[in-house]
Amino acid sequence: MKPHTLSILVENKAGVLSRVAGLFSRRGFNIESLAVGTSEELSMSRMTIVVIGDDAQIEQVMKQLNKLIDVIKVSDITENETVERELALIKVSAEPGTSRAEVMQIANIFRANIVDVGAKSVVLQVIGDTDKINALETLLRQYGIKELVRTGKIALIRGAKTAKSAK
Repeated sequence: MKPHTLSILVENKAGVLSRVAGLFSRRGFNIESLAVGTSEELSMSRMTIVVIGDDAQIEQVMKQLNKLIDVIKVSDITENETVERELALIKVSAEPGTSRAEVMQIANIFRANIVDVGAKSVVLQVIGDTDKINALETLLRQYGIKELVRTGKIALIRGAKTAKSAK
């Protein structure tokens, strides 16, 4: 079983996210990552959902999603060349002095921005693919991560092809 990235276009209405998430829950799937927001057309929202399963399981979930009234298009974009990003905010213990300087140096290497500085902590903002954020998180654990929040993956197919035209 491997992670699949699904791009789902839905009507931009209240309750749609709940119905889509409920379908995954009823089928016993854990959603690894979910991001949703309005799309290029204000009447539609785009969901990017990462779920682990084999090809047959994912195909069955996609068929069930397509049966939902508010779902416009479901695409498994896993095998497509995509542009993928995730955003994370990480609050790290960083006493003035050596540890703060080290955290700032690590942030610089990962092209993370320091968006807040407190007396004993800093908040970093990092944007990148999942592997980059995982690597930064691993390095920062030695300093003490106080809080961490991640958006989940968002993705678009590269080039002229779109999720609407994907099979």
